[in-house]
Amino acid sequence: MLSRKVAFVDLSKEKVVIRDIPRELRKKHLGGRGLNWYYIYNNVPPEVKPFDPENILAVGVGLLCGMPALGASRTHIAAKSPLTGGVGDANMGGAFGAELRFAGIDHIIIRGRAEKPVYLYVRDGEVEIRDASHLWGLDTYETQREIKEELGDDRAECMVIGKAGENMVAFANVMNNVKNAGGRGGTGAVMGSKNLKAIAASGGMDLEVYDVDKFVEYCMELNKQILSTKWAKTLSKLGTPLLYDVSYTTGFIGTLNWQFNTPGEEGKPLEAENLLEYNVKHTACIGCSVHCRHRVKIEKGKYAGLVNEGPEYTMMGTFGTLVGVYDWEFVIKGNELCNKWGIDNLSLGAMMAWAFELYQRGYLTEEDVGFKLEWGDRDAVLRLAEMIVNREGIGDILARGPKEAIKALGEETAYYLNHVKGQPNLHTDERGIPSFALGIATSTRGADHLRSRPAIDLFQLPKDFLKKLIGYEIENDFTAYETKGILVWWYEVYFNVVDSLGICKFHSVFNAPHAPSYDEYVKIIYYATGLEFTKEDLITIGERNYTMERLFNLMNGMSKKDDYPYERYFKEPAPRGLPFMRGRKLDRDKYEMMLQEYYKQHGWDENGVPKEETLKRLGIEKPKPNFPEVE
Repeated sequence: MLSRKVAFVDLSKEKVVIRDIPRELRKKHLGGRGLNWYYIYNNVPPEVKPFDPENILAVGVGLLCGMPALGASRTHIAAKSPLTGGVGDANMGGAFGAELRFAGIDHIIIRGRAEKPVYLYVRDGEVEIRDASHLWGLDTYETQREIKEELGDDRAECMVIGKAGENMVAFANVMNNVKNAGGRGGTGAVMGSKNLKAIAASGGMDLEVYDVDKFVEYCMELNKQILSTKWAKTLSKLGTPLLYDVSYTTGFIGTLNWQFNTPGEEGKPLEAENLLEYNVKHTACIGCSVHCRHRVKIEKGKYAGLVNEGPEYTMMGTFGTLVGVYDWEFVIKGNELCNKWGIDNLSLGAMMAWAFELYQRGYLTEEDVGFKLEWGDRDAVLRLAEMIVNREGIGDILARGPKEAIKALGEETAYYLNHVKGQPNLHTDERGIPSFALGIATSTRGADHLRSRPAIDLFQLPKDFLKKLIGYEIENDFTAYETKGILVWWYEVYFNVVDSLGICKFHSVFNAPHAPSYDEYVKIIYYATGLEFTKEDLITIGERNYTMERLFNLMNGMSKKDDYPYERYFKEPAPRGLPFMRGRKLDRDKYEMMLQEYYKQHGWDENGVPKEETLKRLGIEKPKPNFPEVE
């Protein structure tokens, strides 16, 4: 697995250079997210803007990608974000990452801008730049079909952009197959700015395994461990919508743009069991033992004949609670549209919900929009979404993302937009769960649940179990602030290792406290690659990678002020939910205490700046450009 290469592509010069990945880089950063940010940190200085040709788009797979265990199929896509101006990245499932490895390449580091639309074709260790003029304007489904037909290869896997990426909507994403989305950070917009329509990969190169017998045996053992968890068993039946039932009954799901923290009884039609009416079968990413993906079909009504995959939990906010619609068929339709457009549904939902509340409060009028924005109006939701994708009218303003949209509509509107660092939040309501609030606020890529969300904080696990898992005394009351800075630190570092190995978080200690963790990773890495690590080594790698991302944000103008969640969470108590959730809001002083605890655990100063001794311990130096010269 260590024989795979890195391809440096300069689209402006139409040149490709392929190099080995030094073993020392593997030992310091592993792969996937870690190596992507190593290359960006060293090659994208602060003066480069997100849509400049000099910005780098990094596409990479984790060290264990393609392995038949732990859902190891993940692809990581990264760039300086058009939303935040700092770290922007996304993590995508499916089969593209594995196919890229089979084609001999682990990382593609792309800079420049093509004169006309192009796509990259990766095949058996080589990368070719091909004309994509005939693909420009096609949706993500059409693009993949055309490329496969052109290549005469049904096995080819493609990572593509749709209309949102072509139009450089700030939160455009990248897509693979029907529903695999690299959703966050605006990487699809960066692809569009480079006139890069797609990357196609196909290959038959074997992955060398260090100890085949022990590797296969241990993969089977890990799969059994995962499938024995309650989380995997439930996920295999209900998919991620299972999270909705807990969220809306307890009271931590954003409703009508976070004016409420649950829709209450009105939201009952969206319960996860009700999706099974449309379920045809369950599918999975390549090599995954947990089949968490719904394949759905609507048999009758307005959307009769619609067949698609998903929707995931996040889509239930975008076309559901955030805009006041509680109809599975509408959510399924919205899911299909987002996938074809190539747009991050989390950001789309937050931006639309913000516009609806601005209309409610008189900041936007029917004349401004072109029609009424009334909660629950399905046609208005779809019209507004299309205007954003097409960058028409008010949609053009919303397509710029939070920072630029607030400038256009006035600072007085900022209070109503739930974002951190310029990235919109997903539809959970964190005001009653301090650890969740800290996690979205300190995330290097802006508001996000997959950077550090300590979901097990909700489980109220025994303290001795938490001490064994985390290595520190952790308060097991999820409404507490004490020790939660340490808990968020642990998950940030842990999830970085997970992303750098190419593992799915649903196979990790995310929602399953008995899932494989560091000890298991040490073994499987050795059997797969022969690289020897300790648990402490992996933790240090996670710290190094995460601190490098923090430095990138600081170099690009971010500071402590960007580590706070939605202001509404501090000022407005949760109006609904179970008795222990109702009336809760964030305490500003306690939040500050938790933030300082978090900084200290990272080895950063009181302003969140990494200390010199921390940088020395982690071996992080000042950026040194290393993109090879291509002529």
